[in-house]
Amino acid sequence: MADVFISEYVRLARDADGNVIPVGKEPAIAEQKLLIGTEVDSAAFNENATLIRVHAEAACCLLFGLAPTATVDKKRMGAGATEYFGIVPGQKVSVIADA
Repeated sequence: MADVFISEYVRLARDADGNVIPVGKEPAIAEQKLLIGTEVDSAAFNENATLIRVHAEAACCLLFGLAPTATVDKKRMGAGATEYFGIVPGQKVSVIADA
């Protein structure tokens, strides 16, 4: 079985000159792992989180919200893909397998 890995961040990283780098500033404040299969929801995002990194081991579809229910016609991620998303604290992401 394949998983989706979710890392939650408070802010973006900066380089040595203070320029913003479009990745989360480590360490992540929370980590979640969801099994890709039938629809499953993450835990609510941390109240301080503003950004998440999502890595999908297999193709899946995502939907964000307070009570989301992902379906195969929502935001698709390919197998092995990694994406960053700006999020609303307290919301969740719902994940479902896609062919």
